[in-house]
Amino acid sequence: MAKNKSDQHGFVYSTNPDFKFEQDAGNQETLPPAQQRLRIQLETKHRGGKTASVILGFAGTDEDLQDLAKKLKSFCGTGGNAKDGEIIIQGDHRDKLLQWFQKNGYTQVKKSGG
Repeated sequence: MAKNKSDQHGFVYSTNPDFKFEQDAGNQETLPPAQQRLRIQLETKHRGGKTASVILGFAGTDEDLQDLAKKLKSFCGTGGNAKDGEIIIQGDHRDKLLQWFQKNGYTQVKKSGG
């Protein structure tokens, strides 16, 4: 009897002999800049009182996400991180980020938050 390996969703074992784990779409196609629907918002929760600009809604591969984050961090001259489909830039750089996105062909970007 073949054993099922656990997946990333927490399933470890199934009593169904025909059960197969669904494979995640690891090779997700990155949308072109004009089709990306991004939101820029300001967050302070869970950051020790420090502010951070968070870009949400990126659709694409992790490599492209990391590359975009590197460009944004360099443009803003600050640190940050990219994981789980979101980019975190340290500090309140919402206006600066919005200008960068518009200049580089990202037409569906919205700024939210106070």
